[in-house]
Amino acid sequence: MAMTKEQIAAKTEELEAYIAENKDMQGVLIPVMQKAQELFGYLSFETMQLISDRLNVPVAEIYGVATFYALFSLQPKGDNVISVCTGTACYVKGAADVLNAVKSTLGIEAGETTPDGKFSIQDTRCLGCCGLAPVMTVNGEVFGRLTPADVPGILAKY
Repeated sequence: MAMTKEQIAAKTEELEAYIAENKDMQGVLIPVMQKAQELFGYLSFETMQLISDRLNVPVAEIYGVATFYALFSLQPKGDNVISVCTGTACYVKGAADVLNAVKSTLGIEAGETTPDGKFSIQDTRCLGCCGLAPVMTVNGEVFGRLTPADVPGILAKY
């Protein structure tokens, strides 16, 4: 669901206050970017420009940090974020087939969001549940020992 102009203005004000409180702190860029993503759900060009202006850091540097670290997103995420682990343990137990089932069920690729904004898919390297391989999470809820046949039923809950 898109934010109203009033919501955007309030979140921008909150981000600016956070920056003002912390701008003299050593290594403030990543915490500011995390706060911005927490508020807006992703880092838009406009948000990166605001951070650049307030911290006197080039937008290119902010973009570089945002694209280097997997925790940052440059696109809005869906209401339900699906992470499919494709780390070694999950991969050898069939994670690629599970990921393909998620993509097929939702009609989008990893890194994309459904047109209705309900789901986003992330291909992640490790969720720390190797004993349950293959694993996926939906909004942090863990589903393990999956087969492709399990995917439609899990997604139907959301």
